Amino acid sequence: MVQFFSARLDASFAALSDATRRGVLEQLGRSDASISDLADRFHMTLTGMKKHVGVLEQAGLVTTQKVGRVRTCRLGQRRLEEEAAWIEARQQVWDARFEALDEIVEELKTRERTDG
Repeated sequence: MVQFFSARLDASFAALSDATRRGVLEQLGRSDASISDLADRFHMTLTGMKKHVGVLEQAGLVTTQKVGRVRTCRLGQRRLEEEAAWIEARQQVWDARFEALDEIVEELKTRERTDG
């Protein structure tokens, strides 16, 4: 289970690490689009866009369907809840560390005022 979860996170974050792929997801959030339409919108070659869509598809973020000569892309069924939960857990750790640091800084300031 841990390996599956980790592989899924790796695939998601790898897919989301590219600005073009994030843009494709935003575009598909508005409406389905063909790979050709996406390539035109992002000023890329059809081959380049196919590669980006393939990465998103492997991560489960996009699905494609071929009808005739047109491959239509839409958002996948998978949401990003697991990724958001992972980020939230890390944020809680960092928030706790920054709060502890703030307390130390305030304590040092208080000592400096009283000693100084």
